[in-house]
Amino acid sequence: MIAELGLAALWLAAALAALQLVSGSLGLTRRGTAMSGVVRPLAVVQGLLALLAFGCLIYVFAVTDLSVKLVAANSHSMKPLVFKIAGAWGNHEGSMLLWVTVMGMAGAVVALVEKRLPEPTMLATLAGQAFVSLGFYAFLLLSSNPFERLSPVPPEGNGLNPLLQDLGLAFHPPTLYLGYVGLSVAFSFAIGALITREVGPAFARAMRPWVLGAWIFLTIGITAGSYWAYYELGWGGWWFWDPVENASLMPWLAATALLHSASVLASRNALRAWTIMLGVVAFSMSMIGTFLVRSGILTSVHAFAVDPERGTFILGLLAIYIGGALTLFALRAATVTEGKRFALVSREGALVFNNVMLSAILGIVLFGTLYPLLAEAMGAKVSVGPPYFNPMSALFAVPMLVVLAVGPLLRWRRDKFARVGKALVIPAMLVAVAGIAVVMIGGVSLLPFLGLVLAVGLAWASFLPLRDRNLRRTPLPVWGMVIAHFGIAVALFGMSCESAFTVEKLVAVRTGDITEVGPWGVKLDAIEPVAGPNWTALEARLLVRYGPDGKVTRMLPQSRSFWAPPQQTSESALLTRWNGQLYAVLGGEGEDGRWQLRLWWKPFVPLIWIGGLLIALGGVFALIGRVKSDVRRLVAKGRIADRHEGEAQLGMRP
Repeated sequence: MIAELGLAALWLAAALAALQLVSGSLGLTRRGTAMSGVVRPLAVVQGLLALLAFGCLIYVFAVTDLSVKLVAANSHSMKPLVFKIAGAWGNHEGSMLLWVTVMGMAGAVVALVEKRLPEPTMLATLAGQAFVSLGFYAFLLLSSNPFERLSPVPPEGNGLNPLLQDLGLAFHPPTLYLGYVGLSVAFSFAIGALITREVGPAFARAMRPWVLGAWIFLTIGITAGSYWAYYELGWGGWWFWDPVENASLMPWLAATALLHSASVLASRNALRAWTIMLGVVAFSMSMIGTFLVRSGILTSVHAFAVDPERGTFILGLLAIYIGGALTLFALRAATVTEGKRFALVSREGALVFNNVMLSAILGIVLFGTLYPLLAEAMGAKVSVGPPYFNPMSALFAVPMLVVLAVGPLLRWRRDKFARVGKALVIPAMLVAVAGIAVVMIGGVSLLPFLGLVLAVGLAWASFLPLRDRNLRRTPLPVWGMVIAHFGIAVALFGMSCESAFTVEKLVAVRTGDITEVGPWGVKLDAIEPVAGPNWTALEARLLVRYGPDGKVTRMLPQSRSFWAPPQQTSESALLTRWNGQLYAVLGGEGEDGRWQLRLWWKPFVPLIWIGGLLIALGGVFALIGRVKSDVRRLVAKGRIADRHEGEAQLGMRP
């Protein structure tokens, strides 16, 4: 009965999305103004119905209702409750329902709180959001019904992929979807502004919190996904340029460019056409990522390989949404005025330069992701990996990082490099000292070398915008910028150290044998069987010591065997110190009785994810500051309006 309730709520939400689209469109005409009053309530109710449908799906997973086909295929009764719930979105149909739920709730929030835009622009925005939602509702109801019943009811379910039964990954997809849907809202704002020709600071201020929120969630999602792959897959790497990894990176790159462009438009009334275009591109990258993951053309641990018909459906949606948006942009681009001009040497100029660099990196990643797929479709096997992505991205990332250090120090509109030269003396000296130190260490290739020296200089330069400021009165967005830029430096330093100084060792040892990896001594003390709620494992007890005088510590890597579905996984063991991580993976037993151990010593590798969290934290500070500023602006506007109304009533104003 709960499944039928969820399906009914989904159908009703789809019907209301269609009505919202029609009402919003008619509300823009002279004859249909009477319909405009129902658009906001429709958006709110549609969001609540989508939330009800997703709540029903979580319920049938929580109670393991095996009469629902999706539950039987992705869960079983012996799985821990948290992974039963996570199974609701750890599959194709559930993840798409999560998508439309977040999209519906986002539209409801826009309808409830957004009061800054002219009403025609809001109607066009909500109609655009309904149009996007309607396509996904159709996809769910016609192609990917999450509430489909199964008869006869099986005695037990298949279970969830054991690699996905992890707390970190349980919350990784929702954060990414919040980011994707935030970009869909930005896309709807861009479409609404194009339709009504209201591309200006008010539009940018309305869109900016959604872009910033999407960017924060994408940052958290990518950081969490990277760390999950690092410790769960047992391969010792944090990024492999996998197509599904790239599917999340591309929207982040576009959102980063869009965030800075929208900020310039909101505060300086410049970059109007650029902001609109980036709004379309950012959502386009989300849709391309959705197509890659759910079309069945990729095979990945975190891709849903499904039948090609679903991929064709998503490809059709991609063509309609993005093709339509680009056509609208082409038709209305001439009506988007240029905005205020600025000199090449200015903060706007620095932001434009870095946006171009981000766009170039986005193009490199997009080409490297799609080219092997196109080549395979033509009968050729092509592999594109780090040897392509790393140097090609660095060509644009290096100048971008240099400008990132200088740009926040420049004035708006017009400036001279000579004015900020003194402030950059210390960062330049740090870069030189770091370069000399790395050369003296030796054995470091070019890209890690550049990463290390630039990270040191950027770390110092990121705090320069705080000089000569009263720190207590410094606006939160400025703090957010400083923290985010410092986070980039921290993550870059961790990436470069991991690439330059990692020590790897693959050994075959017997109980009692001692081996060394970097500064660590590692002894295999014992191999013991252990059991969990839905798995059994062989666990290695390793006794490790840092240096000759270090304290002996235990590490417990496991080789696990799950029974629903049957699968064997390697559970790595990590030991973190201030200067890096020791990483251990247990392999199989050889015929001679020796056990395979794979060991890594990774100096400063945790800084990669600490930096990612700092970047997201900077976004949170900026978002809080922007929301507070917008609220104060609205309150002040309301007070002025009330005062004028009072004066008019007293006869003080004509």
